[in-house]
Amino acid sequence: MAWDSSILDMVLVPLGLLVLAAYHAHLWFKLKSKPESTVIGVNHLNRQAWVINIMSDSGKNGIVAVQTLRNSIMASTLLASTAITLSSVIAALVSSTTSGGTDNTLRHFIYGETGNITSTLKYLCLLLCFLFAFVCHVQSIRYANHASFLLSIPVGDNAPGLTPEYVNEFIYMSQNFFTLGLRGYYLAFPLLLWIFGPIPMFVCSIVMVFLLRTLDKAKNFNLTFKILSKNEKDENGEKDVKSTGQDGTDLHQILSV
Repeated sequence: MAWDSSILDMVLVPLGLLVLAAYHAHLWFKLKSKPESTVIGVNHLNRQAWVINIMSDSGKNGIVAVQTLRNSIMASTLLASTAITLSSVIAALVSSTTSGGTDNTLRHFIYGETGNITSTLKYLCLLLCFLFAFVCHVQSIRYANHASFLLSIPVGDNAPGLTPEYVNEFIYMSQNFFTLGLRGYYLAFPLLLWIFGPIPMFVCSIVMVFLLRTLDKAKNFNLTFKILSKNEKDENGEKDVKSTGQDGTDLHQILSV
């Protein structure tokens, strides 16, 4: 029975991780080639339009921008605190169940000398998963905090180089790290079920791919971005800009930053 269990661990666990990796590689390709087909890409384009609208009158819209980013920072703070708390609980649990003191605990993690290497690997992978989520959410807070300062600065001679595209790079990075942090939480589900066996872990990986595909696929979105320009009006009094910024920059270019 132990031999069968080890074989299942060596086959089903890498296969489940491979399925998740293949899905995210496909998602990354779609995000680069056809961003409007993914929810992440549509959100990036909408945020670009939001930055342009906010910076068109930063004096009037500055408070709204700071409050919006503050909500994002609060969400990242909650998730980062939860991730580091869970990491501490897992580390304390493993330490309390390992005999021989701190030195033997460290050797157990590195070399697996207690005879249960698979069990050690399960907890270590789960710990690294939550630590990854923690680091990503901290980076998301960092970029969002800096963007909140930039959005509240009036565009003019006192702020050389301050453009919507420059500010959007920080918001783009902040949201990317936020998304990666959430993916770390999602990955924790199959790793957590791995504790109960390789078969639940593999089944959870397959189910997770279908759920993520439903969440990541954009449906029935109107992707015509109409951004009003105060300086340029067409014969109807408005200028329709499709997927472009005020300076004519293609919004799809932000996805390659």
